[in-house]
Amino acid sequence: MTEAEVLAAIAAVAREQLGLERPLAPEARLVEDLDLDSLRLLTLAAEVENRFRVRLEPEDEAEIATVGDLVRVVAAKLAAEGR
Repeated sequence: MTEAEVLAAIAAVAREQLGLERPLAPEARLVEDLDLDSLRLLTLAAEVENRFRVRLEPEDEAEIATVGDLVRVVAAKLAAEGR
């Protein structure tokens, strides 16, 4: 799965679960730009894990500040599993 496909799927999750209507840019910061509080961040993380069938570890989450960071982490996990 390409990073563009991962981004599109994350954008769909954000629309469906968080009601985010605007397009997600890779440089968008999850907290500052998208106004996600801790509950909404947790919801996004859980739904991304469900959508992609991956596990976001605490060390992964510590490195995720932007949409692009999340895309890269998910794409790397998928690649490591051969998906």
